Amino acid sequence: MQDLYKLGFNEFFSSGLDMDSYNGFKPARVTSVNKNSYTVSNGSKEAFAEVTGKFLYNSDSSAGMPATGDWVLAQFFDDDSFAVIHEIFPRKSLLKRKTAGKKVEYQIIAANIDTAVIVQALDENYNLRRLERYLVMANECRIKPAVLLSKSDLASPEEVKLKETDIRKIVPGIKIASFSNNISGDVERISSFFEPGKTYCLLGSSGVGKTSLLNNLLNQDLFKTGEIREKDGRGKHTTTRRELIILDNGAVIIDNPGMRELGIISAETGLDETFGEISALAGNCRFNNCTHTVEKGCAVLQAIQEGTLSKERYHNYMKMQKETEFNEMSYTERRQKDKKFGKYVHWYLKHNQKK
Repeated sequence: MQDLYKLGFNEFFSSGLDMDSYNGFKPARVTSVNKNSYTVSNGSKEAFAEVTGKFLYNSDSSAGMPATGDWVLAQFFDDDSFAVIHEIFPRKSLLKRKTAGKKVEYQIIAANIDTAVIVQALDENYNLRRLERYLVMANECRIKPAVLLSKSDLASPEEVKLKETDIRKIVPGIKIASFSNNISGDVERISSFFEPGKTYCLLGSSGVGKTSLLNNLLNQDLFKTGEIREKDGRGKHTTTRRELIILDNGAVIIDNPGMRELGIISAETGLDETFGEISALAGNCRFNNCTHTVEKGCAVLQAIQEGTLSKERYHNYMKMQKETEFNEMSYTERRQKDKKFGKYVHWYLKHNQKK
């Protein structure tokens, strides 16, 4: 069991676990996912893995399938080189977003994350409104957010400090660190950002330097990085799947492909926590069903007039609120249709089986 703790196993997962009742199955952590196949680790060795047919049949959505970071019960074969996944441990957290494109469905990013590390570069990539969107996603999933600002060598110390201050204005007390992958001292300093035994997930747009950071933290070119484009000085996106990595200090990091779209479905809690001052103002509106758009006596609109609430932050909040309401309605309707269709198939099979 000691090897499992290197992967982030703790009392949350081990409490009430009676291994004698699992017929020789062993706990393992999913380190990567590739369509319907997986790689799992028992702490000392990685193995190719698949789920059982029963598991696949009983799973009615992508959220029910193993994700990178999941703890599972697996049966190992062939000197622990192959494994069959039978069950997923109860999850401590599940980081997810809306799938890219028009389809309204959840895409699982990673499971059992302690901290979502949002990486933005201190160049054209830096964007407070995009940062707020990442914060909504993390807060909705009840995962602690933190921020890394890369490419600090492209900005003056004054500019870096100003941008850190801007972030703390919208998220007081958040952990922030700035660094450059080109400065060795910065990489050594950033390594202390990640605590032993904790699991982190790197989030950010393509080209912000997540993969280069991992290579520097591991002190080896383990992961491929793209060439730097002359046009904008950004690296081409190379990470194609989520993969779990263990640092020398015992911290666990899940790398994540750059996200071009960051849609949200149901994020009422995430919005309230990320835009706490707007939620507080809404409680002072004259009408309980205030839409914060045209109503007289709207405390939110009054705060904008008085200059205590920025228009940019307000517009981003309203945009995401409308988006999550629309996507939540579409998702609920689709799930209801799926259930009705499933009941019809069950009825049809029951009444049309050959005697």
